[in-house]
Amino acid sequence: MALTGRAALLAALGSLPVGIWEPSWTGILAVNAPLALACACDFALAAPVRRLGLTRSGDTSARLGETADVTLTVTNPSNRPLRAHLRDAWPPSSWQPGTEVAASRHHLTVPPGERRRLTTRLRPTRRGDHQADRVTIRSYGPLGLFARQGSHKVPWTVRVLPPFTSRKHLPSKLARLRELDGRTSVLTRGEGTEFDSLREYVPGDDTRSIDWRATARQSTVAVRTWRPERDRHILLVLDTGRTSAGRVGDVPRLDASMDAALLLATLASRAGDRVDLLAYDRRVRALVQGRTAGDVLPSLVNAMATLEPELIETDARALTATALRVAPRRALIVLLTSLDAAPVEEGLLPVLPQLTQRHTVLVASVADPHIADMARARGNPDAVYEAAAAAQAQAERHRTAEQLRRHGVTVVDTTPDDLAPALADAYLALKAAGRL
Repeated sequence: MALTGRAALLAALGSLPVGIWEPSWTGILAVNAPLALACACDFALAAPVRRLGLTRSGDTSARLGETADVTLTVTNPSNRPLRAHLRDAWPPSSWQPGTEVAASRHHLTVPPGERRRLTTRLRPTRRGDHQADRVTIRSYGPLGLFARQGSHKVPWTVRVLPPFTSRKHLPSKLARLRELDGRTSVLTRGEGTEFDSLREYVPGDDTRSIDWRATARQSTVAVRTWRPERDRHILLVLDTGRTSAGRVGDVPRLDASMDAALLLATLASRAGDRVDLLAYDRRVRALVQGRTAGDVLPSLVNAMATLEPELIETDARALTATALRVAPRRALIVLLTSLDAAPVEEGLLPVLPQLTQRHTVLVASVADPHIADMARARGNPDAVYEAAAAAQAQAERHRTAEQLRRHGVTVVDTTPDDLAPALADAYLALKAAGRL
């Protein structure tokens, strides 16, 4: 620890006895002169901060919950050694609570003309772009009495991506997809299917599948087999309005919707379908179009990283018009939004026919599991009151869902943990039924 004040003075003077010191100007000057000289020398021998060279390298992206290592290279071009304390400042959400001080502070010594590397390990707690703030360096002299301090701007950005926790459901959904895709013996027949092959008729086959021309050329009755069509268009629409800001458990509804959208996008791209993304409230917040199957997931993850709920009411009419421009031909439109009665009845329902007359529409919503827990509560008047309120809320959601279903909309309404697999199952069911 550096000596300061009278302790440093005594050290500089060889522990001069206090009893013989007289508080006169002559005595003060005589005693302080060696200390002042020592401090001046210490200051002069401290490496200059402004001349230091600082550059960054390392990770530019990481999934939420993972770590990102950013390396700071400090070059000392002076002829004096650098003995320094360094603080690499980042936004508070770049660290787990309580770890910022240990992770951002560094001690280093850099000989003249050399360089050293320091690694700052980030563990962000929020999605989005995390930008480095100033690097503050305090350079000490050999005695530690005085220090030079300065700051450098060393730009660097780490983009924190959605975690995609629903990826664990992908193998089981792909297995089901392989069945629908004809790689096993399961073949389907429907409006949205394409011709696969001919085989001999067996009792129980749909007579509408008989190929009469092929039958005329052979001695047995031939029927067509079908597989779900490929190259269908899937438009994922994320509602980023105020209802998406509500927290369910530990995350906003928007984050749960994004996780479900990522699983569906991955599954649909594996099925050979084209996947686009539209994020909208009163204007377009993100738009991803025309990506290849191998590029669609990275593009969606990158676009979703910076999305945040906007505390404004979503303009359903403008959202519908934008969706129709993005998907001018027949497509599956997956709208991830709220099932709250007012936004649906006043906003979505009046414009819903514009979507359903041309497209297949699927609405997915995040339900609060706490409401179900409240509905089961009993034992005291407060619990009964909460149960009644929860039952009323559930009834309103069911009524809203039924209104959508009467318009031909498929509705998925479940908890955040179940939303992603339930949405994938709904997609597979529509594909099996030939409705895409």
